Amino acid sequence: MKKTYVLAIIGAVGLLTFVIGVATLLLNNKEIQTMDATVLNLDGDKLTIQDSNNVIYTLSDKSFLDLSVGDRILIEYTGLLDTTNSEQDIKVISYTKKAENDDAQSENKNDNKIAGIPESWQDNGIFKQYYTLAYEKVSKMTLEEKIGQLILARYDGDKALENVKKYNLGGYVFFEKDFNNKSTEEVQKMIKDVQSKATIPLITAVDEEGGNVVRVSSNSKLVAEKFKSPQELYKNGGFDTIKNDTLNKSKVLKNLGLNVNFAPVVDVATNESSYMYNRTIGLDTEGTSQYAKTVIAASKGTGVSYSLKHFPGYGDAIDTHTDSTRLDVTYDTVVNDYLPPFKSGIDEGAEVVMVNHNIYDRIDNANPASLSIGIHNMLRDRLGFTGIIMTDNLDMGAVKDTADLCTKAILAGNDMLITTDYQGCFNAINDSVKNKTISEDTVSKLAFRVIAWKYYKGLMFENQK
Repeated sequence: MKKTYVLAIIGAVGLLTFVIGVATLLLNNKEIQTMDATVLNLDGDKLTIQDSNNVIYTLSDKSFLDLSVGDRILIEYTGLLDTTNSEQDIKVISYTKKAENDDAQSENKNDNKIAGIPESWQDNGIFKQYYTLAYEKVSKMTLEEKIGQLILARYDGDKALENVKKYNLGGYVFFEKDFNNKSTEEVQKMIKDVQSKATIPLITAVDEEGGNVVRVSSNSKLVAEKFKSPQELYKNGGFDTIKNDTLNKSKVLKNLGLNVNFAPVVDVATNESSYMYNRTIGLDTEGTSQYAKTVIAASKGTGVSYSLKHFPGYGDAIDTHTDSTRLDVTYDTVVNDYLPPFKSGIDEGAEVVMVNHNIYDRIDNANPASLSIGIHNMLRDRLGFTGIIMTDNLDMGAVKDTADLCTKAILAGNDMLITTDYQGCFNAINDSVKNKTISEDTVSKLAFRVIAWKYYKGLMFENQK
């Protein structure tokens, strides 16, 4: 009898909780809410906007016909926003354009904002200390100079010296062939030469993961022995050995003139047959999270920034260098199993996250992660990342034939685009600004973040021109 009574109470409480939840949901759906946003793109009856937290939404509505790309607007709406959806199911009540001086007025009311800098550019982020300097710099730059800062180009030998200034490039990525048979002095000269031609100091990046991916240490003239894979390091001495390896690796790269390493790979892979397995630490989510934390913490103060990759987690996908891959994994699997290592690295001060080209069918079945608004929102909104989001190389087979590739990459939420065809990418973004597919304010905001990062790294004080 008592058992029946208890079960009845539990059932009643459960029903009451359900009713309250439904009632709350209905009330939230009817309550008028507001959002301060910037218009990123207008395409037919679809409006893409970005809010003050850098979260991007696409709305379907015909009432915004008087808006233009770059407009600051205040939206009143009912319904619930879902950052993972490619299109929002809300009812828009009204759009109100904001005057240019609205930012200045709101800045005076908010002690966390820096006077003079557009409020929509400020996120209280990792580079905040350098926002004033970055804004002063960006304010003096031409559109072409700002576009160039968004491009991380593949180094192309003799052409690099001419084109670094022609396209105002944000930096170069160096590959194994660029180091083949060169001495330390020759590599230093190669990098110093392109830096000397740059108006704004360059990001000089490399993939030096250890194990199968070793661009620099494949040359015994530069490093006596190839850097070991994360799995071998862990087997030999755990996370202490990984920490020491990061310090040693950073010292080598810094001495050569390299200032960014595209490592660590923090994809969770415990299946030995997975494509990415040998490049990972081979541990579960918790172990991989500790790995991310160890590497990022050790890299701080070395002069070399490390990049967490490949967001939001590669899983058991095949190689996207040659073809596209679809992952049939749930949102909860991504959140609970794939994201924690990225969160651990971000919490330790990771400055860069690289996004892969896999398609996550249950999150966004129409776009690879690198071009998906929903995936980028996970990084900005769920993980609170305020650093630099980079695409994986846009010349990889999974995305290279995508129409309007570079424009889509910008509108999805990336800050820097890695590409071999940097001339084509530069021209595409420039054309998109001119035809108002992308606003110049969007380009300025992204360049502002890149320049703030360069100040944060100490580059802008070394050889600024």
